[in-house]
Amino acid sequence: MANPSDAASAAVEDDAARLAAELAWGAVDSLPAGALAEKLRTAAREGRQLRVKLGIDPTAPDIHLGHAVVLGKLRQFQDAGQRVVLIVGDYTARVGDPSGRSELRPMLSQAEIDANAATFKEQALLILDDDPERLEVRRNGEWLDLPMEELLRLVATTTAAQLLEREDFARRMAAGTPISMLELLYPLLQGYDSVAVRADVELGGTDQKFNLLLGRDIQRAYGQPGQAIMTMPILAGTDGRRKMSKSLGNQIGVTDSPQEMYGKTMAIPDEAMGEYRRLLVEPHERATAGSSGQAGQPAWSELAPRDAKRALARELVGWLHSPADAAAAEARFDRVHVQRQAPREVQEASVPVQDGVVHLPGVIAQEFGISRSEARRLIDQGGVTLGEQALGAGEHDIAAERANGQLLKVGRRRFRRLRVG
Repeated sequence: MANPSDAASAAVEDDAARLAAELAWGAVDSLPAGALAEKLRTAAREGRQLRVKLGIDPTAPDIHLGHAVVLGKLRQFQDAGQRVVLIVGDYTARVGDPSGRSELRPMLSQAEIDANAATFKEQALLILDDDPERLEVRRNGEWLDLPMEELLRLVATTTAAQLLEREDFARRMAAGTPISMLELLYPLLQGYDSVAVRADVELGGTDQKFNLLLGRDIQRAYGQPGQAIMTMPILAGTDGRRKMSKSLGNQIGVTDSPQEMYGKTMAIPDEAMGEYRRLLVEPHERATAGSSGQAGQPAWSELAPRDAKRALARELVGWLHSPADAAAAEARFDRVHVQRQAPREVQEASVPVQDGVVHLPGVIAQEFGISRSEARRLIDQGGVTLGEQALGAGEHDIAAERANGQLLKVGRRRFRRLRVG
């Protein structure tokens, strides 16, 4: 007769292997081979959850769809019953992650870091489950203000040769581009985060692979089991070429309005649609419906490019807002871009007047969150319309009587009805 304990052990082995394979779906790397399944087995034997870590440095105030790729994978771990540890890197943001950089990142002020960090949890919860049994949010400022003795112990875990083997450091060394000591210290600080929260698994983009693997070594140097690592693909921005980044102006923010999100999605190149769908829509569909298709709907690959892009835009807005918002955003897009009419509802802007003149770059900057220099550039390039007339180069100051009551259109998707204050 079979030993019941042997049967139970075999069931745990099978369950761990199946769950590890499902969790690794869509990942680029799950390393070392078999480590995630072994971590799941160990946690099951110990009757606890895995601690799955992600660190995000608040170098900008908003989370975008590039972040959503890895946040979606974290949600999958939560749905599988595991505990996510989201680390807001308020301390490491002072240093600046050198991953993928060809030069030293500019340092942020503490006020900028604190302001950015304040928005991160709220935005991440658009994707993550806020159940306190499955989510722990920490700031690495809690533990990274290290005494000198502890900092020296951390530095002693790693050799300079290890750090300089890193691809971006090696490339900069070959080009003669300086590498600061702060940049060399960053991977060590990220690894210490794993020690501080006793991470079983750490997630990141493919540009984080070196840092994640180094975190394993640092954990072992501190007497902890090395974490399993998982890397996710990097999502291209709306230009379809470069990594999505607010600094490059090619991002779609998770808190963008439905209209803005729909319009930005419609602007991505046709060849990028498959990647967006694979990295953002399909994981969500698998989590919510167990399928990458919907009954009664044509397969996405069978649609004409324009219809496929519309479907993608509806799916993204429906995921991060609601299906009703997606339908309204599509109707607005058609009215503005297909029928060439103004939206039915336009927000009014009370604009200041000085010496009988409205300074439009200031109005545009205030209403749409861009710089005055960018606003002037848009006007000079013919991207701003007042009423029915496109403004010409240098038309920055407009008579108040001409501006009052007129529809201001900036680019293709932004509108305000001007009211002189």
